[in-house]
Amino acid sequence: MTAVLFDFSGTLFRIESTEAWLRAALDDAGLELAAPALAETAGALERAGALPGGAPPSRVPEELAEAWETRDESSALHRAAYTGLSRQVSLPDAGLHDALYERHMSPGAWSPYPDAAEVLAALRGRGVAVGVVSNIGWDLRPVFREHGLDRFVDTYVLSYEHGIRKPDPRLFGVACAALGVEPGRTLMVGDDRRADGGAKALGCGVHFVEHLPVAERPDGLRPVLDLVR
Repeated sequence: MTAVLFDFSGTLFRIESTEAWLRAALDDAGLELAAPALAETAGALERAGALPGGAPPSRVPEELAEAWETRDESSALHRAAYTGLSRQVSLPDAGLHDALYERHMSPGAWSPYPDAAEVLAALRGRGVAVGVVSNIGWDLRPVFREHGLDRFVDTYVLSYEHGIRKPDPRLFGVACAALGVEPGRTLMVGDDRRADGGAKALGCGVHFVEHLPVAERPDGLRPVLDLVR
């Protein structure tokens, strides 16, 4: 393998918990909820699927079905889908729905998996090209910069910047072209068997990791180093 492509959420990074997400937005707005109300509201937001990178919605309202299906194809659709889900939940201030969306894009809302830096640095040391291919509606580059991982990434291919999303093989093709590598010598690493598995149609190898909390997956990325020997 001469290149490795990584998914973002659930693969290299994990979003904060729904309760921490809500608490941070409340703090920024100078608002408070008592502990029972905080837990209840966070639970409602989680069931609604309002946190990008968090749990999927238990039900997508009919009026949001189209935006949800195409949410990763543009920044406007992504915001509309997730703030629409958030608005299914009553919050102490209407402005919190947009504040929550803004919060999830901040570097502080994301934590790298414990072995992410080690694996990316090892790949760089071996001369293996690295790309990030993500279904997303916003620019994740600041997250990598803030956590010191940007120096290991050679290219970012983000669905909203191309109007196509995984599993469409064209998105993986964009990444391979940007890195100047052959798909047959490229490994895609991700946590979504359908979306990330789309790289197989291009001829890439595929390796899956479990989408778990950071503390529960200390070394899930290390097998990648054995696959590119």
